[in-house]
Amino acid sequence: MDRAQTVGAKTIAAVRIATGIIFLFFAEYKIAGPAWTSGGFEGWIHQFVNEGTAVGFFRIFLVNFVLVHPALCARMVAWGELGIGLSLVLGLLVRPASVGGAILMIALALSTWYAPGHGAPLWKYLGANLDQLPEAGAFLIAAPIRLEGGSGGPVRVFAILPAK
Repeated sequence: MDRAQTVGAKTIAAVRIATGIIFLFFAEYKIAGPAWTSGGFEGWIHQFVNEGTAVGFFRIFLVNFVLVHPALCARMVAWGELGIGLSLVLGLLVRPASVGGAILMIALALSTWYAPGHGAPLWKYLGANLDQLPEAGAFLIAAPIRLEGGSGGPVRVFAILPAK
């Protein structure tokens, strides 16, 4: 393996492990505390349904299956996140865990699709607080991560707002 392949493999492993740690953090509070299975999960689903943020066909699934079996679904989410996190951190069964993570993220996206509002402009889907930026006077900072030998990479964008 040449140097570029080694760096690429290490980068992919670091991203995989970091993603696994995020899944572990989310799984931990859902499994360790009683709030998630005793109403927390069900409250979120009711909010998605009542506020109309879920996509139409997925709303039917939420009402007719998830809300009928809230404790089961809450446990499936919590233990699924734990399994995905452990798999990604340990590097075992990574592809099935990635498929499971993708299914979980797609379910969340379908549940919150209309959170910015029906008919909202596309830019509102990029960040929940973009409408808080003033028309002028904010400093927008894009902090790229330099990858050796690369022509691009991820970037974190944030704004510094003027004092009020």
